[in-house]
Amino acid sequence: MFARFVNQYNYPLYHRHSHLSTPEHTISLEGAKLGWATKEKSSKKNVMELKTRDSCEYLIHHDSEVITEDWYYAIKNSIDRNKHPCVEPLPEEETEAELDLIYNEKLGMKEEKEKKTSGSSGSNTDSDRNVRAKLKKFLLRRPTLQSLRDKGYIKEQVFGCPLQQLSDREKQNVPEFVKKAIQAVENKGLDIDGLYRVSGNLAVIQKLRHKVDHDENFNLEDGHWEDVHVITGALKLFFRELPEPLFPFSHFDKFVEAIKINDQTQKRKRLKELVQSLPAVNLETMQFLFRHLCSVIERREANRMSIQSVAIVFGPTLLRPNTEGANIAMYMVFQNQIVEQILTQYKFIFNES
Repeated sequence: MFARFVNQYNYPLYHRHSHLSTPEHTISLEGAKLGWATKEKSSKKNVMELKTRDSCEYLIHHDSEVITEDWYYAIKNSIDRNKHPCVEPLPEEETEAELDLIYNEKLGMKEEKEKKTSGSSGSNTDSDRNVRAKLKKFLLRRPTLQSLRDKGYIKEQVFGCPLQQLSDREKQNVPEFVKKAIQAVENKGLDIDGLYRVSGNLAVIQKLRHKVDHDENFNLEDGHWEDVHVITGALKLFFRELPEPLFPFSHFDKFVEAIKINDQTQKRKRLKELVQSLPAVNLETMQFLFRHLCSVIERREANRMSIQSVAIVFGPTLLRPNTEGANIAMYMVFQNQIVEQILTQYKFIFNES
């Protein structure tokens, strides 16, 4: 069943790969609960169980684990965003003069109503002035967005955050989660079979994602994340959920043209020029990640992660066109080749001896 899921404001949530314009069914996510279906509910893999506030239950399934994972996080995030309504924060740009206008409009409407019902002149009374003062005092007490952030009530998420924005917030070019995840993987050992090819438990990956998003002091070395495939799965998810991929949209066509160059010397020279032209946050994060992937490939006899295997896993994760058209199959070939070439020419491209 194809369905459109909406939060309490009835905003539709479409999967980014969906081309449906009219949903068959609409489900309100306000007060809903989402989890992974037990074997008693379904014998298939990748099945989600959605329970709505009015006690309806839905099983949602797709054969692709990646697509199912995207659906899970999109629905889960919408439920979480609207689970705990609080006092609406005051936008920073709202000035006291603008508030005065709001109060006057509200009180003006009240006075107009009193005129119609009583026929009186509607002049300000002590009661009106008291109402005005209390209303103004209440609204001015509304916290600003920045004050809520400063107190920790609102924490900006890590997953799905633009790379430059995350860098500005953390005051470093390589995201903290990327550093900790790669360090944890290397500490657990690079000899583990199918290191980035084998999928971790999606429910545990979701828990790790939630931990990273809500706790800046997360520790990937504790027993909760013992399975290395949970950490590698979360790392892949981090890059897959970037609003703009690690290889920016503006460079996608340029990289595709570079990989088509027949002369190997010219090809690697052009790839180096393009990589070095990336914004600092993209460049340094890419260098940090690819250095780690080269270490993974060096242990390919044990982990069975050849350079081609790594490229197949990370190609579509790290770069994609801004709009997906009919050439998606051809793009996938180029994506893999680009990652493979950069891994092959790592030292030359990143000026490492």
